[in-house]
Amino acid sequence: MEMTTPTDSSTEPRVPLTKDRVLRAAVDLADESGIESLSMRKLGQKLGVEAMSLYNHVANKDDILDGIIDVVVSEIEVLSGEADWKVAMRERALSAREVLLRHPWAPSLMASGTKPGPAMLRFFDSTLGLLREAGFSIEMTHHAIHAIGSRALGFTQDLFGEDKEDLGPEVAAIFLRQMADEYPYITELSLEVSHDDETTLDGWDDQVQFEFGLDLILDGLDSLRETGEQFAAGEGKVQSIAPIVHSVEIDRGPH
Repeated sequence: MEMTTPTDSSTEPRVPLTKDRVLRAAVDLADESGIESLSMRKLGQKLGVEAMSLYNHVANKDDILDGIIDVVVSEIEVLSGEADWKVAMRERALSAREVLLRHPWAPSLMASGTKPGPAMLRFFDSTLGLLREAGFSIEMTHHAIHAIGSRALGFTQDLFGEDKEDLGPEVAAIFLRQMADEYPYITELSLEVSHDDETTLDGWDDQVQFEFGLDLILDGLDSLRETGEQFAAGEGKVQSIAPIVHSVEIDRGPH
């Protein structure tokens, strides 16, 4: 039996609590206050129920974190199979990015390795299907999905994470001057390059950078698909399919 907080008898009947309602409220809470603010107590307050009532619908907080990623992924729009594979792949990645800009807490949670739910599994199954139906071999589909990586979900996992410490312009200028002699190219890049704050996720990856990397990868994959080339497993180089099929037995080795 769910425990509810006292309500005015003149108010409308309370909407029944369901797992979907719990997860959508959790997404709203994360959007409003950040993922760090999400707790069973605050979620219960938002829904107007005691925190213990939530356990009738979710196992624990980890179950909520897995579930809200699935809610976010379910918002990604995908083109039908009628579209050109590269257009479809690009559009779904840009759609995913639009979704993540609405939920900027999601990339770090995705990168932390949440358990994939039905929406995530459907998304990646359709992504693999898009490549296979475009003519990519299973081997090349495997390489392609690794090359595209998190871009399929709308974000880039950069070499360096976000630096959340705001030094302020004066301290930052002093810091860069001290770095200049020892790290000239890092200093040069820091001084010359800026990011569009409105389209930046996780501090580094703005829309221009995201689309640049995405298009570079898709163009490269399309070139391999059109010329009938694939990576020889374990050899780290591109080879023609014909010699592999007709005269070369590849030692696949461990994945």
